[in-house]
Amino acid sequence: MPYKLSATLSAHSSDVRAVASPTESIILSASRDSTAISWKRPSPTVPFTPSSILRAGSKYINAVQYISPSPEAPQGYAVVGGQDTVVNIFALGPAQKEDPEYSLVGHTDNVCALDISQSGTIISGSWDKTAKVWKQFQLVYDLKGHQQAVWGVIAIDDEQFLTASADKTIKYWVQHKMMRTYEGHKDAVRGLTLIPDIGFASCSNDSEIRVWTMQGDVVYTLSGHTSFVYSLSVLPNGGIVSGGEDRSVRVWQDGECVQMIIHPAISVWAVSTMPNGDIVSGCSDGIVRVFSESEDRWASAAELKALEDHIASQTISSQQVGDVKKTDLPGPDALLHPGKKPGEVKMIRNGDLVEAHQWDSATSNWQKVGDVVDAVGSGRKQLFNGKEYDYVFDVDVQEGAPPLKLPFNASENPYAAAQRFLEQNDLSLNYIDEVVKFIEKNTAGVNLGAGNEYVDPYTGASRYQTAATSAAPAPSTAYMDPFTGAARYSGTPVPTPPVPSVSPSAPKIIPYPKFVSFKQANVSAMQTKLYQFDEALRNEISTATLAMYPEELEIVEEAFTYLSQVTSTPSQLSLPPLGGTHAEAIIQILERWPASQRFPMMDLSRLVAAYCADASAVPGGRERFLASLFKASDWTEVRSHGKAMSKAQETNILLLFRTVANCFQEGTPVNEGQWVAQVFEALSHAPYTLLTKVQRVALATILFNFSCAYLTTSVARDVVNQHTGLALQLLRSNTDDAEVTYRTLVALGNVIYAGNTRGISLDPTQSAELQTVMSALPAFPDDRIRNVVDEIRALL
Repeated sequence: MPYKLSATLSAHSSDVRAVASPTESIILSASRDSTAISWKRPSPTVPFTPSSILRAGSKYINAVQYISPSPEAPQGYAVVGGQDTVVNIFALGPAQKEDPEYSLVGHTDNVCALDISQSGTIISGSWDKTAKVWKQFQLVYDLKGHQQAVWGVIAIDDEQFLTASADKTIKYWVQHKMMRTYEGHKDAVRGLTLIPDIGFASCSNDSEIRVWTMQGDVVYTLSGHTSFVYSLSVLPNGGIVSGGEDRSVRVWQDGECVQMIIHPAISVWAVSTMPNGDIVSGCSDGIVRVFSESEDRWASAAELKALEDHIASQTISSQQVGDVKKTDLPGPDALLHPGKKPGEVKMIRNGDLVEAHQWDSATSNWQKVGDVVDAVGSGRKQLFNGKEYDYVFDVDVQEGAPPLKLPFNASENPYAAAQRFLEQNDLSLNYIDEVVKFIEKNTAGVNLGAGNEYVDPYTGASRYQTAATSAAPAPSTAYMDPFTGAARYSGTPVPTPPVPSVSPSAPKIIPYPKFVSFKQANVSAMQTKLYQFDEALRNEISTATLAMYPEELEIVEEAFTYLSQVTSTPSQLSLPPLGGTHAEAIIQILERWPASQRFPMMDLSRLVAAYCADASAVPGGRERFLASLFKASDWTEVRSHGKAMSKAQETNILLLFRTVANCFQEGTPVNEGQWVAQVFEALSHAPYTLLTKVQRVALATILFNFSCAYLTTSVARDVVNQHTGLALQLLRSNTDDAEVTYRTLVALGNVIYAGNTRGISLDPTQSAELQTVMSALPAFPDDRIRNVVDEIRALL
């Protein structure tokens, strides 16, 4: 018999992030609404009702598990973890509880995974890249070894554990010792479950499920999901249940998908199985659902029809299913032919509507899963960074600062758009709720969240992109990881600007004095890659002399120790700041290393520039430090030959520009020596047409940061003229990136404003050229660009 709806549990007011179903009469659910709920029923014929509502604070709850009854807790314990970084233990009972019996403190970031052994040992996983094992509610093992957040954990027994991570690996531990690493997933690993007599299964953002032996062999791979797979569970008969970002729960038997259960929600965050074989799901619509293959536990015919109609009434953006040409689509008769595989989607023309139907192999029927529509605002799209959006909101961060742009499509999950906006603008994720409320308020009446273009709000920039994208409006530090060519750094953003005061007004922008820095970093990944390259050089006879010397290794290690602390816990910083010794070591190593292996050292220079107390302490000062970076990036060769950059050159030049931008910060002596003039001279011959968008954004940030320094520090007129010339060149050459134009215009506005306050007008020739360039700017749809142009014209 197929699985059909058995029960619908409605009490949460936001996404249900986790579910557990240890018995046939108990379900636990955890939600973004900051509560966990214990649902109970006295018998299978009586509906589930909330028995206990558990609330330990106001933060999201992301994980929940159950500990069996004991004399101390006759109804058992609920174990919950979430954004407050604490694992809270509640004794279950008929009441609302706000005071846990135990609070397990030790994690330093969001707790996103929990599991319990049969004897009650707890294992927790966190964004802090660790898993922790607790016995008798005391920490006994700290499992350290993953490079990214730990999203899945399993307690095999009291001494053996499995952990899954955003670093794409799974690790096997005996007590606190890591014994084996399982590699194979192409993206973040999200969930784990034990498979009796075989080993375990894992699911990933790569949309695949893998079944492994404990020895590390892949028994088989389950493919069928079309997006992230978030959660796994095992049925009593050995089948596997999975849930993911494609609105589905899938049931797998013997390596094949035997049923797909469509949900009227974007995300199926969690699945669990009951001892009687029923399936429990938790979704982004805030509903917990139970499905059964036992007909006597099915919901009433009316409830089944209501769910079917709810699913059929969903709208699916044409962006999700591809271009749709109505005239080429078959009519309803096409549904008379059976599907070829579970989950096959067929679009038909039904009058003026385009409908999407999905083949349900369990019932041998086509199930309507929605009407295909154009995205809201079709025909009146707004462009931002070269992409079309239904909305592009202005968000004021603080009075006097430029408004930030928040792009949003109605087919997106509002939490996804909010998280993307916060990360790209280096704002704390603690503000995600406020931004979501802003989106919902300003899209009132629009059916949000029908598509699958998604960035998971619980991953810390989860979906890995294969191409770097332009940073969002200043100030932004969006960063693509050169170590993988794809993954975004996940280091703590420093500093964090204040919470957006989300109002649509556009205050005066010039003068804008806040520097933009590129400080975000995954220090441990950088360090690992650097040491990996060093070891490779050391192990080859022909390159052994290029490896780091012992004293250099010691200095680099010191730098990484400092950076690890300053980027994670700056308030507890107890180490002396970086200085000329560290910059000198970088210079020496870059002079020896091959171009293809320089990028981790170039990236280290970016952070040293940001945190070095006195780079001028290097022999030769900043001039020599920066000259060595220009040389290491092959800038002269790229500038002279005008040919397409190699991948190594592309990465190294991006890091060069970001390092130079970090050299211009508050208090930087821009009027000392010749280093600023040398930088501008080197950049003046830039092959702009060869630069990538992120390189151009970084170049514009150099000009912008100099302008911030010039607001408070006088600089030689020749240097100001160099800056203005560079800005004009960049404006003329940039035709497709509004962010580059915006930052460059604000930089010019700052310089003109600062000159006016000192009685120094812009050079007449450059002033006339600027007027011409501004009149010929591409027709960017951004009001902010028009506003800045108007302000500049008023200053001239």
